[in-house]
Formats: sequence, C-alpha cells, structure tokens
Amino acid sequence: MQIDLVTVVVTEYDPAIAFFTGVLGFELAEDTPSLTNDGRPKRWVVVRPPGGGTGLLLARADGERQEAAVGDQTHGRVGFFLQVDDFDATYRRMVENSVEFVKPPRTEPYGRVAVFRDVAGNLWDLLGPA
Repeated sequence: MQIDLVTVVVTEYDPAIAFFTGVLGFELAEDTPSLTNDGRPKRWVVVRPPGGGTGLLLARADGERQEAAVGDQTHGRVGFFLQVDDFDATYRRMVENSVEFVKPPRTEPYGRVAVFRDVAGNLWDLLGPA
C-alpha cells in the first residue's frame, strides 16, 4: 500500500506548475483537461518528485470555501515535507529562485531543516541529512 497523491489547492494551475517543476524540480506527470462534477472545465494536474513517489494533485480552488483554503490547508502548521539528498545545494537554488523561507536552516538530530512557503502559501519543511 502507498499514498499516491496528495491535493494542494492552488489559485491557478500554471504558476503552481512552474513553481513545483521549475523551482523545486518536480516532474509534470499529467496535465489533462477534465470537468467538474457540474460540467465546468478544469484540469487534472499531477507533479511528482523525480523518479516517482507520492505526487501532488494541483487543484485550482473552486468557490469561496476552497479559495479560503489556498495557502492554509494545514491551518498554519507545516504540512508538507521535502526530503533532499543535498540540502545546501537545494536551499541555495530555492533562495536564488526567490522562495520565501520563514525559518532559516538549522541542524536537528534528524538532519538539516528549513521552513519555506510554496506558491500557494503552504508551509513545508526542506529536510536534508545531518
């Protein structure tokens, strides 16, 4: 058993795709036209870390309730965790791409960590080996 997808609610598809693929280095696994339950157009957009693994379904907010969730899916807590092999290189690349870090890098018993915001405003831990 495995978790295949986790939804990230975003304002618009294309800026989210650009962030996750261009800045974080994910791969665009799928971008397919689709329809909402009541027949309006939408897209089925999935990004995944290089080589596979759990993907993110980038879902454009539909309606006031979902729009209110953009950037606050975990109500101010870190809700997503990006594990990388080379913490320093990834951190530098993200800073060069104007990613907002809300907590600077620090060393913990489990490794290196820094907290950043994604394109929607959700909090993530960037994690690397000790």
